[in-house]
Formats: sequence, C-alpha cells, structure tokens
Amino acid sequence: MPHPTTRLLAMLELLQAHHHLLGRELAQRLGVDERTVRRYATRLAEFGVPVEADRGRYGGYRLRPGYKLPPLMLSNDEAVAVTLGLTASKRIGLATTEPAVDSALAKIQRVLPPALRERTQAVQEALGFTLLPREGKAPDTDTLLVMGEAVRRRTRVHLRYRSWHDEESDRELDPYGVVFHSGRWYVTGHDHRRSELRTFRLDRVQSVSLQDKTFEMPADFNAVEHVTRSLAGVLYMWEVEVVVEGPVDAVRRRIPPTTGTVAEEQGVVILRTRAEKLDGMARMLAGLEWPFVIRKPVELRAALLGFSRHLAKLAERTP
Repeated sequence: MPHPTTRLLAMLELLQAHHHLLGRELAQRLGVDERTVRRYATRLAEFGVPVEADRGRYGGYRLRPGYKLPPLMLSNDEAVAVTLGLTASKRIGLATTEPAVDSALAKIQRVLPPALRERTQAVQEALGFTLLPREGKAPDTDTLLVMGEAVRRRTRVHLRYRSWHDEESDRELDPYGVVFHSGRWYVTGHDHRRSELRTFRLDRVQSVSLQDKTFEMPADFNAVEHVTRSLAGVLYMWEVEVVVEGPVDAVRRRIPPTTGTVAEEQGVVILRTRAEKLDGMARMLAGLEWPFVIRKPVELRAALLGFSRHLAKLAERTP
C-alpha cells in the first residue's frame, strides 16, 4: 500500500500535469476517497503549494495559474554525492527496494543539465567495487519509516514479528535505535513481552504501528554497540573463551564486535564469543599476531591442531 506521502506527491504531479481535475477523478487515480483528496489539498496548501478548490457539482482542484515547482539545482559536487550515495546504497543493501534506487537515479538524471548528466552517468558506468554486493533481505519501506519516527518521538510501537523459525508473535516495543549492519536492518529496544532489551530484524516485521505511550531511553545507550554485541552473542553451539596476550586496544581493533567481545580483566585480555563450527574459529585464531591460550572449549584445541597440520601439508607442497 502506498505511503500517504507518496500519494500526496502523486497528487501534486497530477495537478501539475492537468489544468483541472475533479475530486472524484483525483480520488480514483490516487486510490482514495474524495474526503482524503480534500485533506491532501489542505496539506499541500500548508506546505505553500497554492491548490485552488472549486465548489459545486463540477468543482475540482487546480494549481494557481503560473505556479511551477522550482527546478532541482545541484552543483557538480552535489550531483556526484547524490549519484554515488544511491549507487552505493544499492550495492551494500542499504536501500529498502532496488527499483526505488533505480527510479530515483533516473529522476535525478532527468533534471540535471545535459553536460552534468553525461558526466555523472560516466562515473556510474566506470565505477567498480571491491565490496561484494550484499544479498540481505530489505525491510518494507513503511516499516523503516515508522520505526524511525518512533525512535525520534520516543513512542512505543506494536509489531507483528516472524522469527527465524517462522513463528509469529505480537510485541510491544520501545525502540531505542535503528541499525544497519552487514546488509541487514535491525531495531533494538525494550521488549515488554520479555521485559528485556531485544534486537529484531526489520525484514521480519510483518506489520508495525505507533502507540499512544511514550518512553524514556536509558542514558548513554548506544544502539550500534548493543546490536553488534547481541549479534556476537547469538546462541551458537560452542561457547568460546580465549586469553589473548596482546594490548587490549589492538586486539579490539583486530576482532570486530560482531565476532566477539574483548575485555581486560585483572590485567588479562579475554576474548569471549560463540561459534557454530570450531574449524572457523581455529582459522580466526591462527590469524592473530599474538600468542593465546584457549580456556574453553577443549575441542577448540583439537580443531586448531588439525588446522595447523593442514597448513603444514600445504607448506610441504612443491611446484
């Protein structure tokens, strides 16, 4: 279902393209009733768009004669910034829908001066990425907009959520922040059903609506840090704890928060994480430049030894 803002802009485009339209014609084209058309006309007037309404049986709506929206004027730097921003968002999965990125780029290109349009198109065609395209599922645009509004207004939301094992549940959530990470969108906040902080994937939200209740966010809460920590703490099969004999700040830079938590306790740097497969954890540890001691699980020692034997065999190979 189109967002009300989308319909509002569509009504403005219709009024610019036609000298005069009846209320029922606008309602039919926008997929709303005539009462909603009147509300949209009032809203456009509040934005400074001179919509004139004619009363009577054959009354309708039109823009004041001579009114035109000002053209979109972008400098070279601005045009490149917009073009690259949209192109990159499509590549990393930041956009909610890929067609929206393509249509937005097409609209930008149409309003640019010919010389600048050619140059920005040349940049798009020449641009290459070392980053592989993300294949994460995008959330619904309305879901993202509602969540953003709820975070800003500190307003509770009701959401219908589908878990990873395809179970649906109703949640009352105080959203503290929206986070984009590794091709996926997340919202984190206080889940009243569980009475604890929880993180939800936005692409699994089936529906969301604003509630009347407001909330206060905890002081110094950092949504990005919480989401990365919660993702690192997903309940995989193996609980891992390793003492790393290196500077704590350097170890933290080497091991991202999504991989595990690094803390200094009583002068010892400890890596804690969880893993589904120990061979992958063994390869990660083998890549560290500092000595380390595996506290648990003991099975990780065997996996590391197996990986070292594999490397030894590779080292013995000759051309």
